[in-house]
Amino acid sequence: MMKLALLATLASTATAFLAPTTPVIQQQARLPTTRVFEEAEDAEPEPEAAPRTAAEISALTSSVETKFALEDIAKILPHRYPFLLVDKVVEYEMGKRAVGIKSVTLNEPHFTGHFPDRPIMPGVLQVEALAQLAGIVCLQMEGAEPGAVFFFAGVDGVKWKKPVVPGDTLVMEVEIKKWNKRFGIATATGRAYVDGEMVVELDEMKFALAK
Repeated sequence: MMKLALLATLASTATAFLAPTTPVIQQQARLPTTRVFEEAEDAEPEPEAAPRTAAEISALTSSVETKFALEDIAKILPHRYPFLLVDKVVEYEMGKRAVGIKSVTLNEPHFTGHFPDRPIMPGVLQVEALAQLAGIVCLQMEGAEPGAVFFFAGVDGVKWKKPVVPGDTLVMEVEIKKWNKRFGIATATGRAYVDGEMVVELDEMKFALAK
């Protein structure tokens, strides 16, 4: 009997150190469940954009006003086809800056050899186009006259970011930094974009009127 009483006492004492199980189960049941996967399953795919018409795409540039058309540019610059590289001017501040457009097409002769299997507008022609745009500004300033010939005197800090290819519309911007009307020397900066991405920029270009 004493052994049985001793065993009963030990058993009751041991159960006092056991962790209760029921509260743990209840606590787990109260944990919040995540909805990450549920939300992913509930999310509906975004509808595809409706195809745009030619009229809608053409209207994207309806607010862009032409300041100088090709006929006007021909009265200012001495360049002619195939070396006239500004099709129109859409922003113009007299003596300060201009924004011009160059439509790049496969019909231009330099694409025959640059390159036959991968036509790319030569980088030097991109710089030349920027210089012509700057010339449109300078040839209407005091000390110069439309139709005058000007020469490149130097260019610094040119960086090409992306190839320009047939079908691209090159949107160029130049700003005149200095103009010496006595000697006919100009300093300007320039950059150009295709579809909103910069394709070329230069820190400084200089050119001088021919005497």
